Amino acid sequence: MIKYSYKNDYSEATHPQVLSDLTNLGNIQFEGYGLDEYSLKAENMIRIKIKSHTSDVHFISGGTHANLTVLSSVLRPHEAVIAPSTGHISVHETGAIEATGHKICTREGFNGKLSVTDIQSVLDEHGDDEHMVKPRLVYISLTTECGTVYTKSELTQISEFCRSNDLYLYIDGARLGAAVNSDDCDLDYPDIAALSDAFFIGGTKNGALFGEAIVISNEQIKKDFRYILKQRGGLLAKTAIIGTQFCTLFTDGLYDKLAKHSNQTAKKLADGIKKAGYEFLFPVQSNIIIPLFPHETVKKLLENYAFYEFKNFADRTAVRLVTSWAAPETAVSDFINDLNSIS
Repeated sequence: MIKYSYKNDYSEATHPQVLSDLTNLGNIQFEGYGLDEYSLKAENMIRIKIKSHTSDVHFISGGTHANLTVLSSVLRPHEAVIAPSTGHISVHETGAIEATGHKICTREGFNGKLSVTDIQSVLDEHGDDEHMVKPRLVYISLTTECGTVYTKSELTQISEFCRSNDLYLYIDGARLGAAVNSDDCDLDYPDIAALSDAFFIGGTKNGALFGEAIVISNEQIKKDFRYILKQRGGLLAKTAIIGTQFCTLFTDGLYDKLAKHSNQTAKKLADGIKKAGYEFLFPVQSNIIIPLFPHETVKKLLENYAFYEFKNFADRTAVRLVTSWAAPETAVSDFINDLNSIS
């Protein structure tokens, strides 16, 4: 019997306060398509949080839907995306971006992160050649799929490079709360809004039942976005359900509290793994940690815990452990005790 799943940070349905506030909606009538009082209130709360009163905010069901809608609305038919090879759009979205006719140009990067050098290499490879796609948008994630985070200096360099080279910068913020609340990240929400053209704030992986908030700062991207949102199936009649959740999450700092819990739980888990004598494939910086275990150890751990194998090596396997906003302390202590027993 599985004691606990470390597969992801959205296995628990939703935070009790979010559920309570949704229940309170009851039979209340509200406007549709994001024009309701709850969505409008949530939009304003987000603008205050990011210190950008001119940014547009749109609520959508999930991260893949957000990425698909934003990227397909921004890019012209011949334009492409630059992304890290581990990026969610490159690996886990079933070719959603490619299905809209846009190529993804990937680079290995370092620790799941792109650098200006990586981006420049894609531009150099394509040049001004109408026989090839034209790179037009840079996609990065905070946190990355490796659990790492960008620093303010790194993001500023990428942002300045993009603006100097007529490139859009879009940030996948499925785990934005975990990134901003990481001890290794000196970025805050206003920085992210100022340095990117668009990004989204993830709710699904940080206490919401479902839903993300797309934030658009670039005026060129704002135009007619609701048309694209509707065309891509993202303009929900009951957007109030998502708006209400973000009202709850952004009241009394709940969103950040939940993210801090997921990070702190991951750190305790990582500390126990380190103490047991194991190494990590990437730096431990958020609620995703990727330790390296002998193959036999992985098999024994899988008898009691659910998790994904990230990468296999000759003598070891890198496994991906994700702690959630609701992860109990017992899940950590049980895992460490069982790991020590196996070791």
